[in-house]
Amino acid sequence: MTRRLRISAAAAAMVLAPRIALAHTEKGAAAGFVAGFHHPLSGWDHILAMVAVGLWGAQLGAPAIWILPVTFPMMMAFGGFLGLVGMPLPGIEVGIALSAIVLGLAVTLEWRPKIAVAMAIVAVFAIFHGYAHESELAPGTSALAYSLGFVVATGFLHGVGIAIGLAHRWPAGRQVVRAAGAFVLAAGLFFLWRAVA
Repeated sequence: MTRRLRISAAAAAMVLAPRIALAHTEKGAAAGFVAGFHHPLSGWDHILAMVAVGLWGAQLGAPAIWILPVTFPMMMAFGGFLGLVGMPLPGIEVGIALSAIVLGLAVTLEWRPKIAVAMAIVAVFAIFHGYAHESELAPGTSALAYSLGFVVATGFLHGVGIAIGLAHRWPAGRQVVRAAGAFVLAAGLFFLWRAVA
């Protein structure tokens, strides 16, 4: 168990290292697969929400452990399409902050709703994340490559959450996962304060 927790912690540290600040690339500055891959890693708001999807899926077990991490990128791509075509979606930063709050709370409380409810929650928040990603695509660049980049990075972050969440099988690991959820929740409250301040 100790070895698995160390591996999970190391994986989380590698993912969380890119930037400490809540930050997005400047509108229009993103281009290509590499920029798309970097965008979810460019701010704690995206990182923590996406890791929390994996944590919650691991807590819920099969089939949520794979359904939630599949639902999120699919709906995130839909949100990206909305951003690409310029459809207005108000409250993007508030929606992203709320995703961290709700997902962090779900992990902290070990909430076990029906799978359809969990999917709906994840899907709604994924739209906000996808919209934020795609709205920063530079004109004239490949939307497909950029979108593929942020979907791959998102899958990686979900995988980190699942790896950490698998510690839920053991009593000590269960407390670690719940503490991770509480951290995401607290960060989400900070993101919300920043978004509305």
